[in-house]
Amino acid sequence: MVAVVAVFGSLIGSFLNVVVYRVPAGMSLVKPPSACPSCGHRIRPYDNIPVLSWLFLGGRCRDCRTRIPVRYPLVELGTAVLFAVVAFAFLGPLHVPGRSVAATALELVAYLWLAAVTVALAIIDIETHRLPDRIVVPTAVAIGSLLTAAAAVEGDWWRLGQAAIGGLALGGFYLLLAFVRPDAMGLGDVKLAGVLGLALGWAGWAQLAVGAFAAFVLGGVFSVVLLALKRVDRKGGIPFGPWMLAGAWAGIFFGAPLVASYFAVIGLQ
Repeated sequence: MVAVVAVFGSLIGSFLNVVVYRVPAGMSLVKPPSACPSCGHRIRPYDNIPVLSWLFLGGRCRDCRTRIPVRYPLVELGTAVLFAVVAFAFLGPLHVPGRSVAATALELVAYLWLAAVTVALAIIDIETHRLPDRIVVPTAVAIGSLLTAAAAVEGDWWRLGQAAIGGLALGGFYLLLAFVRPDAMGLGDVKLAGVLGLALGWAGWAQLAVGAFAAFVLGGVFSVVLLALKRVDRKGGIPFGPWMLAGAWAGIFFGAPLVASYFAVIGLQ
């Protein structure tokens, strides 16, 4: 199953390359069909196989021989790896014993959706310092709907309430930060925080706490490194979206054991 999900992830990664290019430009994701930006020739189906087509073509367009950025296969491969990790986690270590197949499948799809969005939003935010509503808002609807369906299948409305509290709490916290420091935190970050709070809250209180905290730790360390290397100055804008997303996944995967270890250290286990 993990292998199947990984292959599916590579296909999604191919689509994410389109998303990353077209959404910031305000273009349709459907029309026109994918084509080489240099010569305009439509990309043939057999030249659109994730990773493999890039290798077979030597990283160049079949028609005009213009170089195809290595980012394209890296996005496809990266998405495949992330999908495999999420599938392994939610079908293995993070699977709740006794949960029905239907609820598990709905939960898995919700977090795979989040994984795909993580790749797209991280790249877009790094390149444009934007977190487009065209991606964030549908993601909130999709993940909320999938988790609601999973709660309905299991009759686990408390967990859905926990997810809602997580979304409101994290989104509200970022809204406060945006009000206090509008130069450092945008409304795109606030909306994304609500979505991540929803996913973290569903996973658990420990995951929510670690996921929220990890974003600032990871972002802070990265900023200090850039400042030390003089790659940015103190007024330089560093996109925070990628660190919010990375922190959320750290919370989802490692939140529970980290909090348990902390409690054990202070003698509260």
